[in-house]
Amino acid sequence: MIDEPLVESFLNYLIVECGLSENTIKGYKGDLHNFSNYLQDANVKHFQDLHAKMIVGFIESEKQRGLTENSISRCLVTIKMFYKYLVMEGKISVNPMSSVSTLKLRKHLPEVLHYNAIEQMLQAPDGNDKLGIRDKAMLELMYATGARVSEVASIKVSWINLDYGFIRCQGKGSKQRIVPMGSEAAKAIKRYLQEVRPVLSKIENDEPILFLSRTGKKLRRENIWSIVKKYAMKAGIRSNISPHTLRHSFATHLLEGGADLRSVQEMLGHSNISTTQIYTHIDRKHLKSTHQKFHPRA
Repeated sequence: MIDEPLVESFLNYLIVECGLSENTIKGYKGDLHNFSNYLQDANVKHFQDLHAKMIVGFIESEKQRGLTENSISRCLVTIKMFYKYLVMEGKISVNPMSSVSTLKLRKHLPEVLHYNAIEQMLQAPDGNDKLGIRDKAMLELMYATGARVSEVASIKVSWINLDYGFIRCQGKGSKQRIVPMGSEAAKAIKRYLQEVRPVLSKIENDEPILFLSRTGKKLRRENIWSIVKKYAMKAGIRSNISPHTLRHSFATHLLEGGADLRSVQEMLGHSNISTTQIYTHIDRKHLKSTHQKFHPRA
């Protein structure tokens, strides 16, 4: 496969940042492997050398291999996501896939945890252990704000306002937003800042990172993913969850509690409300169950 380290970096991003399942990742890897073979046959040595017209030839070659339209469309979705990632990481400046249209595929609803499962997970860290105190603060913050894992890894101490209960998040494209975090998250972060972070901190910076590793370094996205998985298992949650699951749960629970879609969009940092609207499908399930439970003619 051409540029294999780049592909592995992308797949790791999908696991950690997007919370995709192992089977989905295998499918994406297979798609990129097929695409890589096609480019190699066309004497293309790097993904960055792609021209949009090559995609037409790739689609034709996939049809000749007997792939269905749905399979080809899914493959194109994979390739488009990959090139968006290359732009985001600064590997290319112009996306050659931006003019390539794909069929609309059915959206899968994100995994959402029940309130009780979230509560058990938030109580799982050991409050007598310094890393347990850190992890408790991190989990509380993620569920309280719906922050992406990359945002959590990059939060600076100066971005937190414990007096007013707000936190600044820096999302995709370096866009910043202010999100309320609630009293429980504020209490957990305050304890971490007072009791633990001074012990973990090894280097003084003007604007230090909030969450540090045991060696005083910035936590990577992979570290945070492992922490979430650890406490999910400790809480007895057997489903395949990721940091993104806490983000999905945050949004869904807000809507179920009566929050309006625009407010949730702003807190999640979605530039387009259509991205946030996937949660309305989940919320409709809640509305239907409520109707069936309380309506006299249900």
